[in-house]
Amino acid sequence: MTVDRTADALAPIQSTATAAPALEHRPGRWIANWDAENKGQWESEGRSIAKRNLYWSIFAEFLGFVVWQLWSIVVVQLPAAGFRFDTNQIFWLISIPSLVGATLRIPYTFMVPKFGGRNWTIVSALLLLIPTTGLAICVSNPETPFGVMLLVAALAGFGGGNFASSMANITFFYPAREKGWALGLNAAGGNLGAAVAQLVVPIAITLLAAGTVNLPMAGIIWIPLIIIAAFGAYKYMNNLTNAKGDVAGSLAALKEPHLWIMAFLYIGTFGSFIGFAGVFPKLIKDYFPDFSSIHVGAVALSLAFLGPLVGSLARPYGGRMADRMGGARMTITSFASMAVITLTMIWTLPLKNFWLFLTLFLFLFLASGFGNGATYRMIPVIFATSSRAARSGASSAATARLAASSLGLISAIGAYGGFVIPQVLNASNSASGSYTPAFYGFVGAYVLMLAVCWVCYIRPAQKRNTIGHI
Repeated sequence: MTVDRTADALAPIQSTATAAPALEHRPGRWIANWDAENKGQWESEGRSIAKRNLYWSIFAEFLGFVVWQLWSIVVVQLPAAGFRFDTNQIFWLISIPSLVGATLRIPYTFMVPKFGGRNWTIVSALLLLIPTTGLAICVSNPETPFGVMLLVAALAGFGGGNFASSMANITFFYPAREKGWALGLNAAGGNLGAAVAQLVVPIAITLLAAGTVNLPMAGIIWIPLIIIAAFGAYKYMNNLTNAKGDVAGSLAALKEPHLWIMAFLYIGTFGSFIGFAGVFPKLIKDYFPDFSSIHVGAVALSLAFLGPLVGSLARPYGGRMADRMGGARMTITSFASMAVITLTMIWTLPLKNFWLFLTLFLFLFLASGFGNGATYRMIPVIFATSSRAARSGASSAATARLAASSLGLISAIGAYGGFVIPQVLNASNSASGSYTPAFYGFVGAYVLMLAVCWVCYIRPAQKRNTIGHI
């Protein structure tokens, strides 16, 4: 009986394997006839090729997040290096990389089908040399005009765009049954770049400095790694001839109400993650100015890396819990937690307790990370069951393309939270001399997002008795 079942199990694999032509390796590391759904091709050589491309993609995207977050760390050390920028200018330096990075995610999504995943990874990695070199040059002179600093900070947005092209590339390499794991690993590996940057940079710029800061090191230390990433992509990654763009799917997705609802919710989850990652070092500096010693301050600021680290690691677990609880339930739980944690942080600020402040912010990052995974998990389910295309009886392939296009657009819109949060904090500080009104505003936004999620996805599911599905 065992032999018979094994033979039966192998039969579809063998028949599927013969249905697809062999992989064709062409000059320029192009691969033709790629079919990740073909089990024979996948098990024989497809899996090893996909893994190799995934690992180098993660490394390049990781460095993209590093570069994207560099200015959030550098700005708090500008006064020690002799720069005299006001608070409004500082917040613009923090937020402009997120504005540019979020915008670049849209065209970056279509670069892989146009140029090839390997080729675009090489280009996008080498582009990171511009903001890192520019940072090293402009922070070496305290007389650098603010306009030049703002332009160089904006160029750090190249790092934010890398996420979209990296995710678009990897999705072509993996079969549907393993796509979630691969994309989750790719996203988490990239997000960790924000944590590593906030850990390494404060130490690097003070390690060899005697009573001052060596700000150019914030950019210089990443240049060798960027060159390695570009070389690794050139040497080991591949382009796929069947990686085609779906502009029509993107245009159709823009007409879908669920795209805008989910984008609004994603601003609350991923936007909070990237926004608070950007301002966390400055908040530590402003709320706890007693860290006046450069080396003591560097240690305190290095602890800011724990926030992005916790948020990054929580993301895949948020997706896994959403599989069990339902994405909408998990998203609502995350928003409720974020609101309560933010209120607790506001009410305990008068205690001036750094460790309590750090702990509460880590819980805030944790909740946003769980929400990240849960919200992203909701998107393909919603478009498969509740979108206009699904209701009109469109094919599963059509709804899958619509969901894929929506994922890219939603990731771009959500990243604008990295611009909004610093600017709201800046406006609050300018108007009242305090960040507290902004945090109350964030609480209100989380409550509103919770209500939107409940009205749009929980209540209809309750009526259909499918509450755990979305």
